[in-house]
Amino acid sequence: MEPQPTAAQPAAHAIETVFRLESPRVIAGVARIVRDVGIAEELAQDALVAALERWPRDGVPDNPGAWLMATARHRAVDLVRRRETYARKLAEIGRDLQSAPPAYDEPADPDDIDDDLLRLVFTACHPVLSREARTALTLRLLGGLTTAEIARAFLAPEPTIAQRIVRAKRTLAKRNVAFEVPYGPDREARLGSVLDVIYLIFNEGYAATAGDDLLRPGLCEDALRLARVLCALMPKEPEVHGLTALLEFQASRTAARTAPDGTPVLLKDQNRRRWNRMLIARGIRALDRADATAAGAPGRYAIEAAIAACHAHAYTYEETDWRAIATLYGLLAARAPSPVVELNRAVAVSMADGPAEALELVDALAAEPALRDYHLLPSVRGDLLARLGRTAEARTEFERAAALARNEKERELLLRRAAEQPT
Repeated sequence: MEPQPTAAQPAAHAIETVFRLESPRVIAGVARIVRDVGIAEELAQDALVAALERWPRDGVPDNPGAWLMATARHRAVDLVRRRETYARKLAEIGRDLQSAPPAYDEPADPDDIDDDLLRLVFTACHPVLSREARTALTLRLLGGLTTAEIARAFLAPEPTIAQRIVRAKRTLAKRNVAFEVPYGPDREARLGSVLDVIYLIFNEGYAATAGDDLLRPGLCEDALRLARVLCALMPKEPEVHGLTALLEFQASRTAARTAPDGTPVLLKDQNRRRWNRMLIARGIRALDRADATAAGAPGRYAIEAAIAACHAHAYTYEETDWRAIATLYGLLAARAPSPVVELNRAVAVSMADGPAEALELVDALAAEPALRDYHLLPSVRGDLLARLGRTAEARTEFERAAALARNEKERELLLRRAAEQPT
């Protein structure tokens, strides 16, 4: 006879699920009171401990997220009152608490995302932090991931990630970073940092830099969820919609990008019937919103989303409008110049005008320091040489690309392509 689950088991599962979903809101709401994301996270954890003690005994409340928020906020107020600067802080929080929503006695609207969460987004992605620190802190505070999960996702030692998060919170406190949404001239620069972090998280899941697996779907899902939340928080920012559109389009191809054994499937060989049409439709709507809210020329992410839309609209590889893609890459190179953008433009030119013209563009990038160890440079060059019939040179390029690749699945693909070149 199988043992029956105890009352504590479903409660523990509910606590884990609710805390992962609600912790960003709880931390954001508490951070507005204590003005410190590190302390806010500790108070949210205290609320979790209280839930672990009470829910198995009293039952899971009807609105568990609201319960966690109310518990954490009460502890935050108690903490402020215990501080030596009680009189000054009390005056500050008095105004906040008077204008704050009720203490969550009534169920909250799950779609009601207030400015506290937006403040947390901008704080976690503050430029005073390194890119690595911003990424780890964002996944911890906004993605709800544990330190172990972040370390596993980026193939880094757990102590390294833990130290990175601790140092990030300490830096924010030491530099007295305001828990606020920037306005005026600071906003665009700060928003760019936020979008770059979300994009980095998605890309690491979409094409893992290192390790045995090409894809880490969990990171893609976390980044896409953060982008959608940001759209709700900042509906008038075109680049927010542009990034979301790009991620929707990219995520739509996930199922077709790897074979059953995990090896990569090139774009031209993908079964497009496996592309997720629902995500493509979401991407189209987000791109339309980016266009509708743009006051001037499109931004970087809107252009990249337009490129991805060209692929999404083509039901076969042969139907792809490569000339339009090459033109869009030209616009992107003017908007956000980089050697990687030029390399991608060369690929589009090769499809629109032939490999010979594209090879000239690629050879012009050979001396770029940023591409010295970038495995896709010799990979693209190998493909162009193979199409020109220069197979011996192509084999050498694919082998060089394989030596530079840090992801095992990509390395295997490149070595196979090298072996396929006729002698």
